[in-house]
Amino acid sequence: MMIKLVISSFAFFCSSFVSKPHDSIQTIYDFKVAALNGGTIDFSDFKGKKILIVNTASKCGFTPQYEDLQALYEKYKDKLVIIGFPANNFFSQEPGSNENIEAFCKKNYGVTFPMAAKVSVKGKDIAAIYKWLCNKSENGVMDAKVSWNFNKFLLDENGKLIGHFKSKVKPMSEEIVSKL
Repeated sequence: MMIKLVISSFAFFCSSFVSKPHDSIQTIYDFKVAALNGGTIDFSDFKGKKILIVNTASKCGFTPQYEDLQALYEKYKDKLVIIGFPANNFFSQEPGSNENIEAFCKKNYGVTFPMAAKVSVKGKDIAAIYKWLCNKSENGVMDAKVSWNFNKFLLDENGKLIGHFKSKVKPMSEEIVSKL
């Protein structure tokens, strides 16, 4: 009888440390990332707004999308935040330092939306937020692959991932704007 009680107690104790798959899924609001300017971007600050996350690069054929991203941000900033994530994962198209990237974005495109510090959006050194965005086991919604610079992830006002758009989908496209 005593052995049964000990085994039962041990089993209960151990089960309290085993997390269920859905318990391990964090939300976008749990992320804090380094900002391009040295500060911190806290995603919990964006509760109640849609969030468009874009991996960016300064020397890419899609780089002019910065202009449309800025226009989208200005038009919908009461209900949308855009966060750029510079990444050098595709043919070294973002070789600069955070300071160089910030200067480039402001000078050439007047970027005022938040920009994160340079990260990796794929591979062994993938940033935690991109691991979350790209894996259904983490975000609870979909698997996605960042195939090139200027892929876009859209999250609703509650932080739920609602879309992934490839590079060719322009920021001001109906495909994105219709979801705002």
